[in-house]
Order: sequence, then C-alpha cells, then structure tokens
Amino acid sequence: MSTPKPVAVVRPDMRLTPERVADEYEWVRDRTDVVVPLINDVRADLGDLFDTEVAPVSEEAYREEVDRLFADGDRAVNLATMIALLRELDVKGDYPGFVVDEMLGRELAGTIAGTQPLRLLGEATFHYADVSVHAEEGRETAGADDLDAALAAGFQTRLPGWDWQETESPFAIDRA
Repeated sequence: MSTPKPVAVVRPDMRLTPERVADEYEWVRDRTDVVVPLINDVRADLGDLFDTEVAPVSEEAYREEVDRLFADGDRAVNLATMIALLRELDVKGDYPGFVVDEMLGRELAGTIAGTQPLRLLGEATFHYADVSVHAEEGRETAGADDLDAALAAGFQTRLPGWDWQETESPFAIDRA
C-alpha cells in the first residue's frame, strides 16, 4: 500500500476583489509588532556585516510605506495575492511545500522592494531574513514565516536608512 502524497491546502475562496485587497492591506498594516522588529534586526545584522550604520525603521514609517504601496492598485492586487497565498499555504510536514513558499516569499519581497537594483536586494534579503524567522509549531501555516520574512526584507530594502541610498549614483549620465 502506498503512502498518500502530501497535499498543499489553499483556501477555496481565493477570489481577489477590491475588498479582499483592502483586507490584506489592513492585515499587513497592522502587523507592525512583528514586522518592524524583524526589519530592525535584519538592518542591524546587515549593518554589522557590511560595517555601516543603518537607521532603524519606525512603526509610523512602516505604515506610511504600506499605504504608499497599496495606493498603486496594480501592485496592490499582486501584493494581496501573494500575501493571501502565504497566509493560507500549508503543506503537511512543510518540506514538500518548501520550494513554493520560498518562491512566493522571494517574489513578495522583490515586489515590495521595487525596481532594480532594489528588487534583487529585497529578494536576496528575503533569504537572509527567512533563516531567522520560524512559525510556531501548530499555530501557523507553513507559509507564515516566509510571509513575515518577505515583508521585513521588502520593506527594509525600500525604506530609507542606508547611506548608499541617500546619495546620487556616480554612474548616472547627465545629458543636460
């Protein structure tokens, strides 16, 4: 007798409506108690690794950036979709779903971070943040820790605080 293969479980009501996008927006906006400390931990660690000071992020700055991101409807529907999937994604034993929650987390971090080169930095930072975030056994879905890591990585990348983001690039061509 063969052992049944694990099945990924996603809510059957995965319709994205303006109301659902608003619900996901509120959920992300209200997640300051988890995401902001994680952002600041990641910034402190990366600052130490790269021998630089990185300004911490306040809850207010985080919420303002959530507002800005979700004000762009095209981006908001994509953010809400990935967030909803990660909030609900669960795979018995987690490991068979490891690739899909990593893929969604990386993509969410990049979408939050913005255009290149921030997108790539957000994706890379997701993997760094993900190793320090773990869902509590029995309380959360397999995708929950990847969701928190993605939110922290994406927002920490796009928010001000890094010295190199505060100056003009020496590689810009001025044709004026």
